[in-house]
Amino acid sequence: MIVFGSTLSPYVRKCMVFGAEKGLDLRLKFAGPGSPDPEFRTISPFGKIPGFRDGDFTISDSTAIVTYLEAKFPEPNLIPLEPQARARTIWFDEMADTVMMAAGGAIFGNRFVKPRVMKLPCDHAAADQAESEQLPPILDYLERTIPDSGFLVEDRLTLADIAVASPLATLGCIGVCVDPARYPRTAAYVDAIHARPSFAAILERDRAQVAALGGGVPRAA
Repeated sequence: MIVFGSTLSPYVRKCMVFGAEKGLDLRLKFAGPGSPDPEFRTISPFGKIPGFRDGDFTISDSTAIVTYLEAKFPEPNLIPLEPQARARTIWFDEMADTVMMAAGGAIFGNRFVKPRVMKLPCDHAAADQAESEQLPPILDYLERTIPDSGFLVEDRLTLADIAVASPLATLGCIGVCVDPARYPRTAAYVDAIHARPSFAAILERDRAQVAALGGGVPRAA
């Protein structure tokens, strides 16, 4: 099984971590967003990462991919079966993919992707606005929502935790981290999820890749 993309993308990382937590050997094949590679574009017709191949079956979109993996490899169960827990898990996945990525994408895209990868000017104001105005309500919500168990749903690891922790992992690669003084519960939660072997090995490579490309860019004065 092949995942096309880069784990600096939270969507790609979500798939790789999900597979690792199931004990699956997913192979990562690099593809950037919009890559013209014919195999990738056949799998992902709009050039979005991740793409996925399992034999003759292909699909794109991270949620579609993890849904396929959950159905084909049901143990360990990472998307609950109980209706309310299942709904909550899918809600957190959607929150991560939309609300969190709107903020994270503006920050990471302007402070790293544009200047370091695409060699384009970055929009300091957009990144700063996302960090100061869009990110805090998300962290406020997590701070009052994370259970004492340290897991978002059913007091165990689920897709909810993998999805929510992934955008924060990408931001951490450029030094945008959860402040433990302001958000102690959320900071401890993120540290614990990121310390899992499924996350830690990927994060080590991601941080090395960011460092090799010169890290992020300073905030505007």
